[in-house]
Amino acid sequence: MFIKNLNECEEFIAIDGCRIRELLHPKNDTVNLPYSIAIATVDAAKRSYRHRLNQTEIYYILEGTGRMHIDGEDAMVSASDVIVIPAGAAQWIENTDDKTLVFAAIVSPPWSAVDDIRLDADYETG
Repeated sequence: MFIKNLNECEEFIAIDGCRIRELLHPKNDTVNLPYSIAIATVDAAKRSYRHRLNQTEIYYILEGTGRMHIDGEDAMVSASDVIVIPAGAAQWIENTDDKTLVFAAIVSPPWSAVDDIRLDADYETG
């Protein structure tokens, strides 16, 4: 049986500027899975950097509201929404709320820093 608590996961800043805790990743955990799961946060009135992953990514919004941008399209998102981000798509998310935006990021194949490419570097995230 494999059980892991989010509070045991060390937080780091990802290439896109989000605060991340890797909840489940085959490189860190004793699991053989074709995906990784992280919990990401974006502070109120902030946004992630525009970036691109070589993998397919799914966001599941847990708390807050925001605007998701994928390859020139955008839409409002909120708790309980799921967003599919195709591999190679330019993407970013902005928090339009006065509370923290929290979402699960599921990446298949598993996320790796070398496959996460920042497309803009002149915006301050938070």
